[in-house]
Amino acid sequence: MQNTDKPVLLLWFWPENKRFDLQDCKTLFQIDSCHLTDNRSLYSRAQGVLVFHNAIQDDLSNLPTSPRPRFQRWIWFNTASPNNTRRIKGTQGLFNLTMSYRRDEDIHVHWILTLKKDTDEDFVLPMKERLLCLILDRGDPHTQAWKSYYEELTKHIQVDVFYSLSASFSKSKNYFQTISSCKFYLSLESSTHRDYMTESFNGPLAAGTVPIVLGPPRRNFEDLAPGSSFIHVNDFPHATKLVEFLLRLDKDHEAYMRYFDWRRFYTARCHPTDENRKFSHAICQACYHVGANRVYRVVPDLYKWFFL
Repeated sequence: MQNTDKPVLLLWFWPENKRFDLQDCKTLFQIDSCHLTDNRSLYSRAQGVLVFHNAIQDDLSNLPTSPRPRFQRWIWFNTASPNNTRRIKGTQGLFNLTMSYRRDEDIHVHWILTLKKDTDEDFVLPMKERLLCLILDRGDPHTQAWKSYYEELTKHIQVDVFYSLSASFSKSKNYFQTISSCKFYLSLESSTHRDYMTESFNGPLAAGTVPIVLGPPRRNFEDLAPGSSFIHVNDFPHATKLVEFLLRLDKDHEAYMRYFDWRRFYTARCHPTDENRKFSHAICQACYHVGANRVYRVVPDLYKWFFL
């Protein structure tokens, strides 16, 4: 290990075994405030230990067994919704910090809009070849509400669907290019839990497309983006009314372009689409937090908080 004054953040598990270059924090996100490592021999020197919830065994046998240094903080890392998070007995009081999609956690992992320096820069709409699109990852969990709404929608309008694991579609090469070619994109979240908004919302914002969202209430989405930047399915009594609205917008260019007025003041950043970098942004946010904060606390009841 190189001599450094930076705090050590130990990545105890690689989430879903997706490994990325540890220098990505610096090269992709300009974060260089910690020494990020997966070398468990540095456990006794690590100020932070990042633990991915779904990798923990039920008997806790794959967690660190050495005594925890007094200065060390364990970070609970979970990207799943409550519906897809199992309760693991004995973990409730183990952690000092939380990191998930929730906005009241210690470490924020959402992709957020950033203020533009040059507000006079004009937004150029990408060329549109399709009306409504959706990119699916095979095996993704979908609620009955998700399936029902999607099936009802497709009775009245064509949806161009792309499968990210198909031979003809490369997520790392085709993701943003495909979304930008669509006027509207179905950002259908698999959970309606508070703050559960994934890259499927950030993707169309960054690509220059209008997201149509299903998930938490509209006001929750407005915590991340202006209300005029997206369409919420709850704004319409049923799918046919949404389809009628989309078809009107398709013919009214001026009204459609108003969904991009926010781009005068904000910019949305493209997230990594390489599968091995699926968790890189979140992990780098933990690196930033460990380097910028020295607060030590205990989360007394992890599940009471998370399953609210």
